[in-house]
Amino acid sequence: MTEIMQLLIIDDNLERSHDIKTILEFIDEPAKVVTCKNWQQAFNQEKPILGIFLGQIGCYDEVADFLNEIYQYDSLMPVVMLDDVVFSGSASAEGTQLVVGRINWPLHQNEILEVIHACQSCRDGSHTPKQQFKAQELFRSMVGQSAAMHGTRRLIEQVADSDASVLILGESGTGKEVAARNLHFLSDRADKAFVPINCGAIPAELLESELFGHEKGAFTGALTTRKGRFELAEGGTIFLDEIGDMPMPMQVKLLRVLQERTFERVGSSKSINADVRIIAATHRQLEVEVKENRFREDLFYRLNVFPIVMPALRQRAEDIPLLVNELIARLENDKRGSVRISPNALQSLMKCSWAGNVRELSNLMERLCILYPYGVVDIKELPSEYQHAEGLSCYPTPELAERRQTNVVPKMSLVDNDGPIAALPANGVNLKEFVKKLEISYIEQALAEEDWVVARAAKRLGMRRTTLVEKMRKYSLQKAG
Repeated sequence: MTEIMQLLIIDDNLERSHDIKTILEFIDEPAKVVTCKNWQQAFNQEKPILGIFLGQIGCYDEVADFLNEIYQYDSLMPVVMLDDVVFSGSASAEGTQLVVGRINWPLHQNEILEVIHACQSCRDGSHTPKQQFKAQELFRSMVGQSAAMHGTRRLIEQVADSDASVLILGESGTGKEVAARNLHFLSDRADKAFVPINCGAIPAELLESELFGHEKGAFTGALTTRKGRFELAEGGTIFLDEIGDMPMPMQVKLLRVLQERTFERVGSSKSINADVRIIAATHRQLEVEVKENRFREDLFYRLNVFPIVMPALRQRAEDIPLLVNELIARLENDKRGSVRISPNALQSLMKCSWAGNVRELSNLMERLCILYPYGVVDIKELPSEYQHAEGLSCYPTPELAERRQTNVVPKMSLVDNDGPIAALPANGVNLKEFVKKLEISYIEQALAEEDWVVARAAKRLGMRRTTLVEKMRKYSLQKAG
């Protein structure tokens, strides 16, 4: 397990800093609050600092002075500035590099995940002037704090600037194309094309034309001249996915391109130079394929200049909470719903074998967003194959939910204005979820009693008709049949 790091909030606005700390801890990011007068003490504690959230600093005349001082303490410390912090003064070039992002108050989940990922990326050794902004994007698409992911990201950063051929290995769903795109994004070829092709998805008789293009009339159906993927990737990167499924005759032709950096279109004898960076990927064990004469040994060694192995998800289970947050944030950003996963459900997911790796986890999050839109998913709501409750306990179903499940809707208020409020359960309550369920229950009751006439139901609930319509849409409430 990697060492847990905390975020440091430096802000003289104590109310805001307390709120930020609460939000960060809610998403399982440890945080510590200090003011500009005592922030140095945090650097002397045993718990390492992941990054700094910078708010009001009244004891510094210029923000630049603070950045320069931070740089003296830790030259790789990422700093995130709140929106009301106006940069002032003249920071050194090194001090300016510390700023990795800016966030608005009040916080938005997508923004806060982005800046946390940027801080984690910087801590992985990407915090240099050349890679500063690219590294942030790298981390966003390769989420994880495990040692395996740290090692993978370092390998990508080390080989990105060279033109060496890279062979990415790993099980299906581990993110081999994501790694390839990041290799291209961090390279000097980033401003040129990234052209992927799945060598196993194209029939053998069409693969040569797809890769190298063809001349008009080269074969039946070749009505026009067509460029191939290598020409489209000129100056950039071509990604040969599932290279292990490439037919043997095509392997010979690809080997020639790797050796001579030239190729010919189908039906042409004119050689075309290929200034292309080649990245290949496969889920197969190519050493075994070579021994069984299904893959050329000379091509294997040409491709295997710099191998990168993508770790399986079961080998980095500690990354699952971060991955879940990132996948849900992407679904929210795409307007495809949202869901929240309870701590016990996360623990259950971390015990799964994940044969489909990150792709399987992504599909599960999308399924849960459909089944429990904007709800909280505990172990018992997970599909049976993902339930591993050994040593864990499911949250009890709230009494109100049990009544709804049995179609027994109380006719009287749970809170009597003239009487005492119901006692808080001994084991606590998820107040936000409880209020949401209570609101749904009353809306359903009002609609049922008013025969689903929205205007009358809204009057019963003391709200505008348009407000009730929005809530019905939010909770997907509609009349049966």
